[in-house]
Amino acid sequence: MARTLVIGGTQLIGRALVEQLLARGDDVVLMHRGATTPFGDRVSSLRCDRNDTAAVQAVLSGQRFDVVYDNVYDWQRGTTPEQVLAAARAVAPGLKRYVFTSSVAVYPNGGEYTESSPLVPEQHPDVYGAQKANTERALFALHANEGLPVSTLRPAFIYGAHNAFDRETFFWDRLLDGRRIIVPEDGEATMQWVWAEDVARAAIAAAHNNVAIGEAYNLGNYPPITQRDFVQLLARVAGVEAQLVYVPRAHLLEQGGSIMAPPNYFGVYLDIPAITANSARVSEQLGLTLTPLEDGLRETFAWYRQQPRVPRDYAWEDAVLAGVS
Repeated sequence: MARTLVIGGTQLIGRALVEQLLARGDDVVLMHRGATTPFGDRVSSLRCDRNDTAAVQAVLSGQRFDVVYDNVYDWQRGTTPEQVLAAARAVAPGLKRYVFTSSVAVYPNGGEYTESSPLVPEQHPDVYGAQKANTERALFALHANEGLPVSTLRPAFIYGAHNAFDRETFFWDRLLDGRRIIVPEDGEATMQWVWAEDVARAAIAAAHNNVAIGEAYNLGNYPPITQRDFVQLLARVAGVEAQLVYVPRAHLLEQGGSIMAPPNYFGVYLDIPAITANSARVSEQLGLTLTPLEDGLRETFAWYRQQPRVPRDYAWEDAVLAGVS
């Protein structure tokens, strides 16, 4: 039985990961800021803000783990390489693997990228991508110089139960309410997705295969899917017809629409330049086959239907739709 630390185990990736670890029989400890966890007495807790390096070092002092899974990124404040290294150094003695959840945002726009492709430069306008890339650089340097047994994961957009971002739910609510769905431009922009359950499976596989030491793994369904086809797939999963309205992106932005903060016109942070990654390595080295997008979305929709509906305010969208043909 492995003694396992999960940094960030209460939301999307973390919840899937912890459930899989408990099913394996691991002794699971969560490091988190909350007062409670979704897992009751099945896990132990270390309460700590992972961005507070002194607190991280204090709470982890004297602790010993076989595997550490580091999933946390603070979207309000960012999470720097120094903050991640504080945890990595604190748990290094006796550690068998440090698995860090990075992102395909470590690559520039475009692709198709493999894990050996160059990452974005250290100084990059996308703070999230730069911090993820620089953290990977720091962790792999720690591996090269001090022997930290690190593996990193580079997932595309993640979907699944307990998604804190308004993504699948954004569209399913509108589809089930019979709404017309705004699609920017011609809907031909592409994106890649990966199910949270697969991210968790990849993390565990990386933790328990020595071939993964010092390696990174892209995670994303291939080929990429267009925005238009993604909405139509969500509609098919929900058993309804999608009514798509194509609106110039410039008009949406002029009307106050946003990719991150409300009013969102196409979910949260989904209408961004495409980054395409090749995920063959995770299959070739770890034997992991990613779940087809439609299959994972059907599982997610079954969970979604069990959740209470929160009323939506469609006033902004109504105003936009009223002004387009």
